[in-house]
Amino acid sequence: MIAPDPNPDLPRVRLLPKANARAIRHGFPWVYANELVTDRRTRALAPGALAVLEDSARTPMGVVAVNPVSRIMCRMLERDPNAQVDRAWLTARLSHALALRTQLYDAPFYRLVHAEGDGLPGVVIDRFGDTAVIQPNAAWAEARLEDLVAALVEVTGVSTVLKNAAGRTRALEGLDDVSAVLVGTAPQAPLPVPMNGATYMADLTGGQKTGLYYDQRPNHAFAARLTGKGTRVLDVFSHVGGFALAMLAAGAEHALAVDGSAPALELAAQGAAASGVADRFETRQGDAFDTLTALAEEGAQFDVVVCDPPAFAPNKQALEAGLRAYERIARLAATLVAPGGYLGLCSCSHAADLERFRASCTRGIGKAGRAGQLLQTGFAGPDHPQLPQLAETGYLKALFYRL
Repeated sequence: MIAPDPNPDLPRVRLLPKANARAIRHGFPWVYANELVTDRRTRALAPGALAVLEDSARTPMGVVAVNPVSRIMCRMLERDPNAQVDRAWLTARLSHALALRTQLYDAPFYRLVHAEGDGLPGVVIDRFGDTAVIQPNAAWAEARLEDLVAALVEVTGVSTVLKNAAGRTRALEGLDDVSAVLVGTAPQAPLPVPMNGATYMADLTGGQKTGLYYDQRPNHAFAARLTGKGTRVLDVFSHVGGFALAMLAAGAEHALAVDGSAPALELAAQGAAASGVADRFETRQGDAFDTLTALAEEGAQFDVVVCDPPAFAPNKQALEAGLRAYERIARLAATLVAPGGYLGLCSCSHAADLERFRASCTRGIGKAGRAGQLLQTGFAGPDHPQLPQLAETGYLKALFYRL
């Protein structure tokens, strides 16, 4: 008896014999263009089209989203080749994601969808109370944005949905960079976000990424445990006050926030005021490397120094230069840590794995003439779940040393 053809209305795309079908069967969610039979029919598929993926023996493996213009030509959506990827499917995925966050957090401020980690490849959704910011960074999500937004409103009850189209990922998918208000009205002022006893101000329309980095929440909390009466804090690449505000809320005596962005530092100052710690908070705008050097020349010393730079190694081509930059940051920062003080070093570069990042940081500390105990290795919070088969979903690393 011949088995029924799964999803007969969908086209087929097929793996080449050399492709690693076993990895895909075991959960790896991407198929690269050089792993597929790319005939004229496959190349003619519209970006974001759905198809049934077959192995080289034509055995169905699941439903994928296809983008012929992307290096990641297929993204696995469902391992059941008979699955219907429609609005009801989106609603189920979002409900599953929301259930986790509702269990983890008392207030609706979190990353609601972490792309492949939540089974929605390329989709990032951050929630700020009644407002959600969505980044549809894959062609399939852009093509189904209306259904995705409708499902989001149905599941969460948010009244405002903003689309953030910034970032290089969309360009790699052949998508535009036009952000928009999809539901409701864009907030006219930064929104207050409570985390770790502090209040952060998130600019959802003009700020970086979706307006706030939720991923560092547990690392902010650990840094806050290192503070006490008289603690002096230096927060480098501070953005809107990430580590500094959490440590001030925990009782630090003074915090200096350093960032290259004047708007980010203004938001940090507003957050300090909202947190009731403005009298203990100071900002300095400038290049991080130059500022660290200047502080050392001034003879400055801090009890806790934390550096949370942007991705120095966003891809494999930039890895060696990125590792040198992490080493340099560690060396400069270590000179500013008082004896017995603490140094926190972070990386959001998925290309720099934990072992290499840790080696660069430790080498930099040594070149500063310091010795360090590694106390804590932190990662992104549980609202950023990892897909174990995809290293990119576990990009964030935070190392805390006692010098």
